Amino acid sequence: MIISRTPSFKDLNGRLIEESVASIEMLRLGKIQQCVLMRGKNKKNPILLFLHGGPGTAQIGFAPKFQRELEEHFVVVNWDQKGAGKSYASNIPVSSMNIDQFLLDLHELIEELLQRFKQEKLYLVGHSWGSVLGSLFISKYPELIHAYIGVGQVVNMERNEEISYEYTLHKANETNNKKALEQLMKIGNPPYKDQVDLFLQRKWLRKFGGSFHNMSLSKFILSSISFREYSFVDLVKYMANGERFSINNLWDELMEVNLIKQAHTFKVPVFYCVGRYDYQTPHELVVDYFNIVEAPKKELIWFENSAHAPNFEEPNKFYEVCMSVAQ
Repeated sequence: MIISRTPSFKDLNGRLIEESVASIEMLRLGKIQQCVLMRGKNKKNPILLFLHGGPGTAQIGFAPKFQRELEEHFVVVNWDQKGAGKSYASNIPVSSMNIDQFLLDLHELIEELLQRFKQEKLYLVGHSWGSVLGSLFISKYPELIHAYIGVGQVVNMERNEEISYEYTLHKANETNNKKALEQLMKIGNPPYKDQVDLFLQRKWLRKFGGSFHNMSLSKFILSSISFREYSFVDLVKYMANGERFSINNLWDELMEVNLIKQAHTFKVPVFYCVGRYDYQTPHELVVDYFNIVEAPKKELIWFENSAHAPNFEEPNKFYEVCMSVAQ
């Protein structure tokens, strides 16, 4: 079911390019309506599917701004996962909010995309929380994937949060930020007792450049206001409902993730895009993980001017990586 429009592809004379696709649709995945954005200049181009971070950090509203060049060469698909962004609904069963069910939803989505565009495999990008789903999926269903690109790759969540907290505390001391020191010392070392403590640590992480290096969270939010893909209501759902709902119901299970034990041997090529300043998924953990990963081909690509979101902070370089992977 098509629910709204996204800008169409037109030629130099303003005529619609018939072989293009530009659609926002609700698809039934795991018996729940979920929103998918599909954009590409030619339907015959390979599919590039993005798995957003969070949990709950849906990206249909702002991702197209950073993906226009990719749409020239791929059918670019963004999926607002169940409970996030345009896929948030107040009646989503809490029992469905678990990693296994998200992987089943992802499998349904990929089968639908491959059938629709008459392809046998696609390229998969996982960002942060999405990199957990991506890594587990390619381990289980390699026959559906050309290659995997991990961005802000999660490795070991328990150690992840420890290093991230240590970084913010160190930067608070280094900059003599007394307010940060007081608040960070008050919440103490992870695991945190509730979302309030987690969001507080993330606030200081952003302040000290461990989430974004050359842009801000507000830039993402403002960019979504100016695009057709998200309405004001969608933006409210994203900020006030979906993110908190998703974290509330997935965080405990996410904290148990350790891909060193769960998924480090793959039958598809894997590529890791690593922000030099990333301390939301600390880059040193990604390097350690990369060293033990077994795959037909593997590559670690440094983004020197990025933190946790190199695909958004350095979109031109990310475009080059995707083009290289698809060659």
